[in-house]
Amino acid sequence: MSAVLEVKGLTKNYQDTPDSRDILKDISLTVNHGEFICILGPSGCGKTTLIRCIAGFEDYEGEVLVEGKRVKRPDIDRMMIFQDFNQLFPWKTVKKNIQYPLKVNGVKDKDELERIAEENLKLVGLEGKGDLYPHQLSGGMKQRVAIAKGLALKPKIILMDEPFASLDAMTRSKLQNRLLDIKEKEDITVIFITHNIQEALVLGDRILFMSKQGKIKIDTQNTIARPVSPVSEGYGEMWKLFHDALWGEDEDTK
Repeated sequence: MSAVLEVKGLTKNYQDTPDSRDILKDISLTVNHGEFICILGPSGCGKTTLIRCIAGFEDYEGEVLVEGKRVKRPDIDRMMIFQDFNQLFPWKTVKKNIQYPLKVNGVKDKDELERIAEENLKLVGLEGKGDLYPHQLSGGMKQRVAIAKGLALKPKIILMDEPFASLDAMTRSKLQNRLLDIKEKEDITVIFITHNIQEALVLGDRILFMSKQGKIKIDTQNTIARPVSPVSEGYGEMWKLFHDALWGEDEDTK
C-alpha cells in the first residue's frame, strides 16, 4: 500500500503560558491509503490537536505531508467531522448542506450538484431525506449528513473527532457498521478519534494509543476478524492491552 499521509517530528506547543508544555512531542506516523486508523488515549493527550494539525487548522513544528505535499492550511483533500451535531447550516435543507461546499469549490452545474447530493445521501442511508432541514433530523441522522457532506468532495482523508460519542449505544453501533461499509465501498482513508476501546476494536484496521506526554505509546494492527464482538477471538487480549494502557496513564498522574 502507498502512503497517503506522513507525519514527521510533529511538535505542538500553544505557548499560552511561560511554562507551557508540548501538547504533541516529536510524533512520527505513516498512514497508508485505505487504512482505518483509530486513535485512543486519555483526555488531554493531544488526540484532537494531532488531527487538527493534519487538517491544517493549527500551525506546528515538524512536517505533515499528504501525498508528499506539506500541509499548510485546510484543503478539500482532508475533511473533518466533529462530535457536535450542529455542523450543518440550519437554514439549508439536507441536500443544500451537501451541495454548499461543492459550489464553493467550483461545481456549478445543477444536474451535477443534484447527482452528487443524491449519490452521497444514498451512501449514508438517507435517500429521500434531502428536502428535510437539520432540526427535523435525529442526532444520528445529522452525523450521517455530515459524513455525506464530507464524502461529496472526494477527500483523500476523512478526519473524525469522536463523531458518535454523544449517540445512544444502538445508534452508535448502526453508524459504526454504516461507516465500515462506506469505507469499503469508497476506499477512503479514515483517522478516527475515540475514548471507547470497543469502538476502536470494531472500527480500526490499526489502533494508536497516545500518552499524556503527547507521544504515540502503542501502534498496532488490529488482528480481530470482522465483524468484531466481545466474543471474537483475540478480543479480550486487545481490549486488555488498551485498558491497561489507559489505567497506566492514570497511575502515572497520581
